[in-house]
Amino acid sequence: MTDLPRRHQRARGPQPVRHGRLRRRGAVGYVFGLLAAAMAVVLVSVGGVAAYAVWDVARSVKTGVKLVSLPGHTQQAIPDVAAMEGGINLLIAGTDSRSGLGGIYESADEQDASSGEGNNDVTMLLHIAQDHKSMMVVSFPRDLMIAIPDCPAQNGDGTIDGSSYAQFNTALSRGGLPCVVLTVEKLTGLTIPFGAIINFAGVSAMSTAVGGVSVCLATPVEDKYTNPPLDLPAGDNELVGDEALSFLRSRHGVGDGSDLGRISNQQVFLSALARKVVSGGVLSNPVQLYGLAKATVQNVTPSESLSNPTTLVQIALAVKDTGLENMVFVQYPTVTDPDNVNRVIPQSSAAKALNEALVNDVPVKLTGTTGRAAEDPSATSTPAPTDTGAATDPGAATDAGSPPADAPATPAPTDTGAAVELPSSITGQTAAQVTCTKGNN
Repeated sequence: MTDLPRRHQRARGPQPVRHGRLRRRGAVGYVFGLLAAAMAVVLVSVGGVAAYAVWDVARSVKTGVKLVSLPGHTQQAIPDVAAMEGGINLLIAGTDSRSGLGGIYESADEQDASSGEGNNDVTMLLHIAQDHKSMMVVSFPRDLMIAIPDCPAQNGDGTIDGSSYAQFNTALSRGGLPCVVLTVEKLTGLTIPFGAIINFAGVSAMSTAVGGVSVCLATPVEDKYTNPPLDLPAGDNELVGDEALSFLRSRHGVGDGSDLGRISNQQVFLSALARKVVSGGVLSNPVQLYGLAKATVQNVTPSESLSNPTTLVQIALAVKDTGLENMVFVQYPTVTDPDNVNRVIPQSSAAKALNEALVNDVPVKLTGTTGRAAEDPSATSTPAPTDTGAATDPGAATDAGSPPADAPATPAPTDTGAAVELPSSITGQTAAQVTCTKGNN
């Protein structure tokens, strides 16, 4: 595949930054659903329905995707059920494909929007520390312009040429899950042995399985471009099924209407889900747990390394004592692409700091804001986005959405040793931090 043109036609005159305003495209990587499903298998196994539940969930697991043919990957033996030892890296790719979903997605407009393999419009990396005392979930913007490496062809015949400059969310359509894994490995320096693809139906089913997720809205959220459309009032809203999916897909209704705003909105939802799973009664409700486990495996296409339910159990056991305050959600740091105001590129110094924290397996402390669509009501105020010139490379672009250097810091992780402070240009929150979504008003 040939490289995309390095130069794009520049906009005439000053124009606002609007990352990825495309028509009704999007998906969600639902990383905590996967972890909660693993916990579900653990807890259901000790109950009276253990034999049937484990068999029924196991038979629903889809055929795994090969990652072992990738450079540096070898088949890993799966040990007996216990917390998986050492650090864990797991990639979740949310596909925007409408293929095989039925219902509202069978319309011509929906099929034209995306079909087949689809794009990885939401991609999240779960990194669990070697000592299991901290974990990080890194969200990668769909509009990120980066190098995509050569990827193995999905039919096993040959190689798909990479590109030195391509949109990140094309990796899935180029070479499936292995290509997304290779791209994130190249970007971060990590080796990622586990991965999974999740579709729209999975998000809806899992939010229903836990009885809905209560999300705080700082202002009303309206978005006529989602399906179903959103019209949510300010305050606490219980989101279930397709409405939860619309909330997570929404760009026009949250923050500044960009994909970066959508990422921080998803972090509001995921942190609320994590709190419900850990302390809101889900773990003590076998019916919800089993439903969540089954909803997960029915709607997730895992890598072969993740297709054994025992592996899910081991990953769940690795984080069962981590603590909400030590579960950190971050957005991979970016600045506006100088060649295209609708795209972003890595912010080099901040990206280097985050990559080093991941590779060196150290806990992190956030010092920046909660993002473009998230508001922390415990902070004295929510600073307006400003241009801080966070990029240190000569001639590097600055991001109009970067937080100010004196932004309120989030609580530091506890009981994890010396935490490394991330640059303030890296936005995010912990699972313990209660935040509210800001509508795009």
